[in-house]
Amino acid sequence: MEKLILVKEIYIEAFRNWTSLILTKYFKAFSWFCFGLWLVTMYAFIFRVSTGFAFN
Repeated sequence: MEKLILVKEIYIEAFRNWTSLILTKYFKAFSWFCFGLWLVTMYAFIFRVSTGFAFN
């Protein structure tokens, strides 16, 4: 149990100095990346449907 508390304290100390600005930029970039992947997926799906691809 003592080691678990020590790991918890190390984890909390490591992320204590992070600013919300870093996290905001990270999540904004991640959101745009996911949105881009979704657009590529929708394009591929619509292209396959429009060319008559058989989904068997």
